Amino acid sequence: MDSVHISINGQTIRVEKGRNLLDAARENGFDIPSLCYMKHMHSLETCRMCVVRIEGLPGLKSACSLPVKEGMVVTAFDDEIEKVRRTTLELILADHDYDCSICHQAGECSLQDLAYRYQIGEDTNRSFGSVHDRPDLKYDDSSPVLEFDPGKCIRCGICIQACTEIQGKFVLDWMDRGMDVYPSPEYREWKDSSCDGCGECVQNCPTAALTEKPVNGRFRISTIDRKVRTTCGYCGVGCQMDLWVKGNRVVKVRGAGPEILPNRGRLCVKGRFGYEFLSSPERLTKPLIRENGEFREASWDEALSLTARRLSHIRDNSGSDALAGLASARCSNEENYVFQKFVRTALGTNSVDHCARLCHAPTVAGLGRAFGSGAMTNPIGDLAGADCILITGANVSETHPVTATYIRYARDRGAKIIVIDPRKIDLLQGSYLWLRQKSGTDVAWINGLIHIILEEGLADRDFIESRTENFAALEEAVKPFTPELVEDISGIPAEKLRLAARAYAGAEKSSIVFAMGITQHVTGTDNVLSLANLAMVCGQIGRESTGVNPLRGQNNVQGACDMGGLPNVYPGYQQVTNPEIRHKFQTAWAVDQLPEEKGLTVMEMMNAASDGLLKGLCIMGENPMLSDPNLNHVEASLKALDFLVVQDIFMTETAALADVVLPAAAYGEKEGTFTNTWRRMLRVRGAVSPPGEALPDWQIIAGISSRMGYPMAYKNASAIMKEIASLTPSYGGISYERLEEEDLQWPCPTEDHPGTAFLHKDRFSRGKGLFHPVDFIPSAERPDKEYPFVLSTGRMLYHYHTATMTRRSRALNTFAPEAYAEVCEEDLKALGVADGGMLRVTSRRGEITVPARLSERVAPGVIFLPFHFHESPVNRLTNDALDPQSKIPELKVAACRVEPA
Repeated sequence: MDSVHISINGQTIRVEKGRNLLDAARENGFDIPSLCYMKHMHSLETCRMCVVRIEGLPGLKSACSLPVKEGMVVTAFDDEIEKVRRTTLELILADHDYDCSICHQAGECSLQDLAYRYQIGEDTNRSFGSVHDRPDLKYDDSSPVLEFDPGKCIRCGICIQACTEIQGKFVLDWMDRGMDVYPSPEYREWKDSSCDGCGECVQNCPTAALTEKPVNGRFRISTIDRKVRTTCGYCGVGCQMDLWVKGNRVVKVRGAGPEILPNRGRLCVKGRFGYEFLSSPERLTKPLIRENGEFREASWDEALSLTARRLSHIRDNSGSDALAGLASARCSNEENYVFQKFVRTALGTNSVDHCARLCHAPTVAGLGRAFGSGAMTNPIGDLAGADCILITGANVSETHPVTATYIRYARDRGAKIIVIDPRKIDLLQGSYLWLRQKSGTDVAWINGLIHIILEEGLADRDFIESRTENFAALEEAVKPFTPELVEDISGIPAEKLRLAARAYAGAEKSSIVFAMGITQHVTGTDNVLSLANLAMVCGQIGRESTGVNPLRGQNNVQGACDMGGLPNVYPGYQQVTNPEIRHKFQTAWAVDQLPEEKGLTVMEMMNAASDGLLKGLCIMGENPMLSDPNLNHVEASLKALDFLVVQDIFMTETAALADVVLPAAAYGEKEGTFTNTWRRMLRVRGAVSPPGEALPDWQIIAGISSRMGYPMAYKNASAIMKEIASLTPSYGGISYERLEEEDLQWPCPTEDHPGTAFLHKDRFSRGKGLFHPVDFIPSAERPDKEYPFVLSTGRMLYHYHTATMTRRSRALNTFAPEAYAEVCEEDLKALGVADGGMLRVTSRRGEITVPARLSERVAPGVIFLPFHFHESPVNRLTNDALDPQSKIPELKVAACRVEPA
């Protein structure tokens, strides 16, 4: 560390050169006050409470804006400085509603703390009068998630800075001028603004000017019983957050702190305000058994014994392959491990899968073949340091909002953002290029980029020669994909494609970010292989802020895959067909034999059930009756089963078809771990008790397994993790004890290994990166005269997966109460339907009705529907045609007909 010596009030201290003086002083015991300074943001200098005297400089200076220098002599405290601070504070308080006795923020208010420190009471405050008499400024509670009280605003600007600098959204700014200035969103009222409710302004506000709307009732800070650090249960970022608990209810959520990875204190609207479902009266609280077409409550022993008996009967009479299980990306690593172990031992089959099959199965297959590992190569935070970011098939600001903050930061520091997407997504704002391709043409434009890079001499030939193989085959494969041909296929203008190629290949550090817009195709694996080819051709992998980075959609979809929730691998992606590996697990699990053949995938399970070959199915936390394609077929398949058991937290559309429904604990109610999208192990901690008799999923599974003759007797979740570490090389060095003290990403093979921040640094997991020549193949279903529109589906910001949690949170429902179909103005006019009018959308598999939403996001001839809403279940329309390599269905492209309802 390059350090300097400075003196503060006669004490000499050694600090890092260039460090902020306020931070340096506080870290050395000098408690200089401030109201507008946040360590994780740039200084504002608006409050003037941190003034100090610097020898050799005139007047008093704000410590928050001064870098330390060798020999600096500072006076932080003397009578004159303290008098100035007191007067400044009195002026601030003169313009502040003095109602601390009834303010619910009392106890967490920086202004209140300083008023106490300087002993400024209400009588002192009144002597200055008001300097901000604005009767037109009203208390504003029009936002679904926050309240703004202008009488408590000290006009420090932190909320504006948080919105701009941390979130990169630029929703807030100063309104009016001089003494009348105040922070405001556009159009003055929150309900009319573009605020998406992330709450960053609320978390950073030093007073009660911006506060959360109460979800489970108002409370005083002093009445909080405890704060519990845990991991968010929504998307794959794995945000760390503190649950504030009063009694047995979560009453508030805060980001864990600006120094805590992966989110650095940031949260999205779901993470911060979407916790109401935990205390929903609709939670399942007791086991249910179907009798005479109706559910009745049962004891745990009765429900588990019945389940074990029915599953054993099918196994013993129809064979193990007549059984299958669906694990869950919503459940913990420990629960997924126990589930797949149960399926392979007690049921005797490898037919275990989960929703990764519907989102990132091509990622696991494609990156596994190209690099040797199917995981995200780099940390989320690395995106902030990239010079170029190519985003394709990922609406990051809605599906992974905190990840989007790092991309916006890169944008704001000058990085070139290239968006290649059929929809006009939010990250286009400030981007370098937007290339709108026709849905299903990804291989063509990626091959086109590689063609240009090779043609213009932009490839990293040293990297190609030293670290890859099979390049000649790729070079030959991309020759036909001239920019002009790519324009004919994809609709991307040739010159724009050239600009994108030059920007990506020419940057020092380029990163690729993708999600299900790339994977949910019959060519999903080819799409991923093509992106891997692009990164290797340019040498943009194995370094910080580079790589190929798939964004996992659910909280533990990475972990569920890691734990062997797939039909072809044990935990750690160890092949079930490998005799040595199989023997290892047979020994560890104390069974004579494990099944030798790969099992069925999700869609193959549904087909087998429809054909009468699959007779029993165990589902843990999955809802295929809303999430899977061709729902009419899914419904018929589930109804054809002899026995269906579902573990969940609510009576989902799938649970409603079950013979037995078992109530499970949610995140926030149990112990365990999640593995986030960049392989980071994160602790899940129980803050409240599960409702009624609900149990953690691993306990439910152990109860069924033991009754089927394969005993499981784990003491706790930590014991399960120890077993995982003993059998899974990439998790070998991970334990709860280490996770309490360290940040760990797999691979972490030993107890002294620090974990791996980014993959493929000096060599690929498979040795050398393998190029795969890939040709363009059209989508399985294209528009025609009968079905002239292209239907695409996806997620939205305010709801998560099948919305079983988010639609039970009032704030989120207020933002997004119903389904919609995005349609461009040209198509709506042709249909003769107004914005908000009802549409009938029909495909070869079914039809639904849905309100129209006029949107510039979609191109003519294309409609987009979110899949969260059971009232308009778009997956009744989607195509279940499969990628032959990864078995993912083509959810992103289906032909449909649109007409007035």
